[in-house]
Amino acid sequence: MKKINFALLLIFVLTTAQAQKNKWNLLIGTYTKSCESKGIYVYEFDSNTAEFSFKNATEKPIDNPSFITVSADNSFVYSANENGEDSYVSAFRYNAPSGKLDFINKENTNSAGPCFIINDEKNVITANYSGGSVAVFGKNNVGSLTQLKQLEQHYGKGSNTKRQEKAHAHMVQFSPDHQFVLATDLGTDKVYSYQYSPNATKPLKLKDSISLKAGSGPRHFTFSKNGKKAYLLQELDGTISVLDYKEGKLTLVQETTVLADGYKENFTAADIHISPDEKYLYATNRKEANDISCFKILKNGKLEFVQRTSTLGDGPRNFAVDPTGNFLLVAHQYTNDIVIFKRDKTTGKLTDTGKRIELCSPVCLVFTKS
Repeated sequence: MKKINFALLLIFVLTTAQAQKNKWNLLIGTYTKSCESKGIYVYEFDSNTAEFSFKNATEKPIDNPSFITVSADNSFVYSANENGEDSYVSAFRYNAPSGKLDFINKENTNSAGPCFIINDEKNVITANYSGGSVAVFGKNNVGSLTQLKQLEQHYGKGSNTKRQEKAHAHMVQFSPDHQFVLATDLGTDKVYSYQYSPNATKPLKLKDSISLKAGSGPRHFTFSKNGKKAYLLQELDGTISVLDYKEGKLTLVQETTVLADGYKENFTAADIHISPDEKYLYATNRKEANDISCFKILKNGKLEFVQRTSTLGDGPRNFAVDPTGNFLLVAHQYTNDIVIFKRDKTTGKLTDTGKRIELCSPVCLVFTKS
């Protein structure tokens, strides 16, 4: 009898541990002006079943935390807060088990429209769209932000007179070896490469840049895990550029598109990510398109089209693949929901699960350990 009881207890413990292993926190950044929103939300997400439940949210309403980043130790959250000329970044203490977010402090970006944010042990860095710049803030020991350390202003314009009247920095990202910070600029059709010295008074030093097609509008990009390839999505012409990356330099090797053959309606390409197994790449497209394209990543790093399907909502500004690769979640800015798709890991194709997270203007999704 004791052996049976022990076996049952062991099964229970293992089952519970496995179930807990599949639970993740999903952090959601929102726009707060168009509907009722507290700012940043935390949900529990089951990567086996796609079941979800609300855990917590910021207690003090904050302005448009449209992009968020989590510290490597899962203890702090930083947000870019779009608020015109009064834009700022915020720091929060983050308790993963409860999902509780405690506000620490905020600092002005001194440049309008921060729309992307990254962090490491030493610094927090934003891309400022309206201001056309990259801003660097230091970190204190308690996770709080220092005042602005550095502001790198971009200059120039592009051939699209409505959207490229000046510089519009759209994304920043550390290189895989952490030696550089790369910044896309939609307004100048360039990707800038900054040498990164995290402990320096001014951590960024411009090293190089690459020019893309005139009027293409580089927006978001992602690196392969080995750091040899970068995949760049252009908002204004729907191009995906495959680039070789080495020591801060990018070299174009292939171009494809998120547009269907013969497509003539309005569109603005949005977000791009690689599946955890690095077999497939996905990219979203907004306006009348409102779709997501899937590409197979070939052995040489180039892309082969697989599928294009509706995101089943309006304004798929951001999306995320859960850490197990089982599901892909699309945040819709205008239909106020997150649509959950099931991923076929063999083919890369997406199918609707029918599950939705209803939330005011979700625009950023980040998975963390719970």
